[in-house]
Amino acid sequence: MRCLNNNKLHMNYTKLSIVSLGLAAAGSFVNAADEGFVLFGDDVAKPAAEEKAVRPISAPYYHEDSFVTTDLRAWYLNHQLGEINGSVDVAALQVRVALTESLQLVAYKDGYTNFKDTDIDGLVSDGWNDVGAGIKWAFIQDWENQFHMAVGAGYEFGWGDDEVLQDTEEYRLWLSANKGFDKLHLGVTVNYLIADDTEANVLGSSDMLTVHLHADYYLTEWLSPVIEVNGYFVQDEGKNSLDIPFSGVDAASIGGGEDNDTITGVLGFELRPLGDDLGLRAAYETQLNDDDSLFGYRWTFSAVYEF
Repeated sequence: MRCLNNNKLHMNYTKLSIVSLGLAAAGSFVNAADEGFVLFGDDVAKPAAEEKAVRPISAPYYHEDSFVTTDLRAWYLNHQLGEINGSVDVAALQVRVALTESLQLVAYKDGYTNFKDTDIDGLVSDGWNDVGAGIKWAFIQDWENQFHMAVGAGYEFGWGDDEVLQDTEEYRLWLSANKGFDKLHLGVTVNYLIADDTEANVLGSSDMLTVHLHADYYLTEWLSPVIEVNGYFVQDEGKNSLDIPFSGVDAASIGGGEDNDTITGVLGFELRPLGDDLGLRAAYETQLNDDDSLFGYRWTFSAVYEF
């Protein structure tokens, strides 16, 4: 296991302290507005079952909806790597906590990654992912018209292993909107990701704009089909030692891809065998455009439990 030097460790703890202070300040501000502390979502509004949108089933690090919930989301991804061949398996657990009716703590990235049989020498390894967390503010919650909007900010701490193309730090800003039409639910999320150092890690990192579209339909009380589209657009590529011409999308940190966008399509479903508090989901994802990419295809399996 790699050892972090004292300077890097000090920097990480400093950034964590800043984020913690920011979350505390935000919570205090909202409480001062008489919204009340609603930890675990006891007082958070819940829609009728047929009006409840399915939580995003793909791109788990970046696809964030506009709702404030307290929930756990377990993920397993099998990703075929396209241009460099091989595959990567990822397992992760996300935590979301409703701090107030409109403020949510989001721990959106963690977990473990395993690369297999790639064409890149040395990239046959497993290790820990970076850790990302942030705060979401749902500034519009119009339950009567099924319309919601939220903004958020987060930071990814480079605590992961560079052997699996982690160990990079990233600022994240996002905006989301959701609109329901009775049983049909639509959503869009836009992220802007800013690499703290585009030359960090073995293969660098890139600034990126990501866009995520969502549609689901409440077919029965236990089944909703889901369609999603994800787009990854590099705005400022970093340097990587192998001159790889594409980005790592959401699977890895790679400093490339300014001339190669990645757009994927997703088909999946959610099952609710025990009621609407537990969702069991599966999704198949493949690239829709012809640019060079890290994306071959991906299977994503997840479970969401809302408190």
